[in-house]
Amino acid sequence: MKSDTASCDKQTTKIKIPQVIEESSEFYGKKLLLNPERLCSCKPNHLSCITAKEWLKGQIGVWQFSYEKRDIRNKKVHPATFPISLARKVIELFTHEGELVLDPFVGSGTTLVAASDTNRHAVGFDLNEEYTRLCGERLAAQELFNNTHQLAIQDDARNIGNYLSEENLSLIFSSPPYANLLNRKRKNKSRRDRKNEQLGKIEQYSQDARDLGILELEHYTTAMGDIYEKLLPLLKPKAHCVINVADMWWENQRITIHISLIEELRKRGYELRNIIIWDRTNIVNRLGIFGWPSNYITMGVTFEYLLDFWRPPTS
Repeated sequence: MKSDTASCDKQTTKIKIPQVIEESSEFYGKKLLLNPERLCSCKPNHLSCITAKEWLKGQIGVWQFSYEKRDIRNKKVHPATFPISLARKVIELFTHEGELVLDPFVGSGTTLVAASDTNRHAVGFDLNEEYTRLCGERLAAQELFNNTHQLAIQDDARNIGNYLSEENLSLIFSSPPYANLLNRKRKNKSRRDRKNEQLGKIEQYSQDARDLGILELEHYTTAMGDIYEKLLPLLKPKAHCVINVADMWWENQRITIHISLIEELRKRGYELRNIIIWDRTNIVNRLGIFGWPSNYITMGVTFEYLLDFWRPPTS
């Protein structure tokens, strides 16, 4: 893949792209001349490089993952991370070695680390300068030697089209903000019982006006639809788009974020292929007795959704 080139003004110059592009970078806001090519010997009609046994495991609609030492679990570093093993499984299921993965809300960079592990190119975007630098630190700590490049860009997901070309992506995978789920003080019983300094904290990523995490569900859903509609032409036909999301409780009502996103992305041209449950019970520490004894609820801390869409094939 000719991934180490970038467009500078009207001329094309071969320059090494850094692992982090910030607002001050010469590459900021400019088209990246990415030309991903498969590095494997799989047959052209194969979805990915995985074996039949791995394919069978992926057919099960409930997945579990475990954290490893490289994972970030400290909420002071990032309030909402997911395991490298989750991103790795999605990447390996839907792409080949050498292909290009996009994470529109890259956060701490887990998708980029998983792409490096699996020899895939990857680009991640985030508004937060702290997080994109964290991505760079995590990538620099990787000891793998492969033929691919991963980079984090400090920019709004709404501007991704400025950097990538149409039909270049083999996968979009992200765990975006869950509307304004984190943009409120932690008051529930489980936070009071735990000695983890979360009680009364607002864990939201930022209060930037562009941040989807400060939006109520209706505005959040529309904003997500606007972003993903612009991303659709960047996907190859039949390439997948997987969104990790959870529902939430608000004022004693269940807010079904996953249903809102399914309906919105369908309107924007995506086709829903699967809904996979991420069963988190093996990694959740100390469950609170939510609602006991008078109000039965199931909290999203024990499971989340992996919404699997694709770009429908061209007729």
